[in-house]
Amino acid sequence: MQPTSDFDAGRLTRSLLRRSRQGALATLVAGTGDPYCSLVNLASHPDGSPILLISRLALHTRNILGDARVSLMLDERAEGDPLEGARIMLAGRAEEAGADQLEVLRRRYLSAHPSAEAFVDFKDFSFFRIRPTGAHLVAGFGRIVDLEPEQFLTDISDAGALLEAEPGAVEHMNADHRDAIGLYATRLLGAGAADWSCTGCDPDGMDLQAGTATLRLDFPERVTSPGELRKMLVRLAGEARAKE
Repeated sequence: MQPTSDFDAGRLTRSLLRRSRQGALATLVAGTGDPYCSLVNLASHPDGSPILLISRLALHTRNILGDARVSLMLDERAEGDPLEGARIMLAGRAEEAGADQLEVLRRRYLSAHPSAEAFVDFKDFSFFRIRPTGAHLVAGFGRIVDLEPEQFLTDISDAGALLEAEPGAVEHMNADHRDAIGLYATRLLGAGAADWSCTGCDPDGMDLQAGTATLRLDFPERVTSPGELRKMLVRLAGEARAKE
């Protein structure tokens, strides 16, 4: 089934990856290869790939350590019939984070799940990152598409300066420009008024969160440096204020 011409499958898949905070993780039982499915919390890497914080005491973790192949189901949690909402099945390999990855994975995960501070340092918990090999998107009639990773992951190869500045940018926005974040959510994205905060930014956009609600603010053009990010956020704040 082919998508309609006005449908951007890659953009919707990226949005689901960025907005999702829970998903159904399928692993293979060590020794038998039987399928096993569990509910997990997740966040997203700057490139959009999922981040997991899981315990070695959990069966899904033991399964991953025996066979890294996994799939992850994410959906929009649409009101009414859940099958009316978009969902993706992401296939890939779950890799335990090395020391060089821990800082960014920890920061972005805790930004999305602050309550995890209570157990993040427990010895049995480790960060894993799912490296996607493909995605199957179902978004309604005529909108069922198989995608390669390069069609939905964010290219960060040219954005080293932006990613280095991201922690400070997120802290600055949340501390000094909470009003602008609220305008992005309510006037640009049509969300209700709430205590919206920024949980991360990347070349393609910014992630917003208020309690369990999440939003994705896509940038009209890619940004790859702190200066470009600052100009983009000022521009979008101006557009939001103009919608009064």
